[in-house]
Amino acid sequence: MSDRILVLYGSYRSDRAGIRLAEYVTRRLAARGANAELIDAQRVGLPMLDRMYKEYPPGTAPAAMETLAGQIRAADGFVFVTGEYNWGVQPGLKNLTDHFLEEWFWRPAGIVSYSAGRIGGARSNLLWHGTLSEMGMVVISSTVTVGPVTQTLDSDGEPIGEAGKFLDRSFARFADDLDWWVEAARAQRQRKAPPY
Repeated sequence: MSDRILVLYGSYRSDRAGIRLAEYVTRRLAARGANAELIDAQRVGLPMLDRMYKEYPPGTAPAAMETLAGQIRAADGFVFVTGEYNWGVQPGLKNLTDHFLEEWFWRPAGIVSYSAGRIGGARSNLLWHGTLSEMGMVVISSTVTVGPVTQTLDSDGEPIGEAGKFLDRSFARFADDLDWWVEAARAQRQRKAPPY
């Protein structure tokens, strides 16, 4: 049975470069044998948060929200691919994430960040650690920062130059750590049913 990993991405910009990284992550996880699926907040199209999924009576949540809740519950782990907006988190990804709570519990999450500059989204990366932990995920210590993203990945999301080679090396370590935590969390969930 292959690990089911959701790769979540949240930019709504018309000229978004981070989608290259989200697609790269999804392809690389699949190449390692994971059942990896990209969840693009722009394509999902949830409204600005009014009610969380859990606040709807059963069977009355909007269809997109109901579908995504099922995908999250079925996942073994998550990778959040996030840009940095004014030293903060990406609003589209935060909005998508905040629609749910218990659905995230007891699974590991990894963070891959990017920016147009050399910082590689490091500040956003750091902020996501606390947010995802508060939402019941185990955030792995390995992380990937990519910047400048357009000098690391071409328009098809393939690595280019020395920065691309570095990304491949750092992503391999990140994915190894995510695999370890996915296996550990699955064993614990099988041993002791989560209290929800």
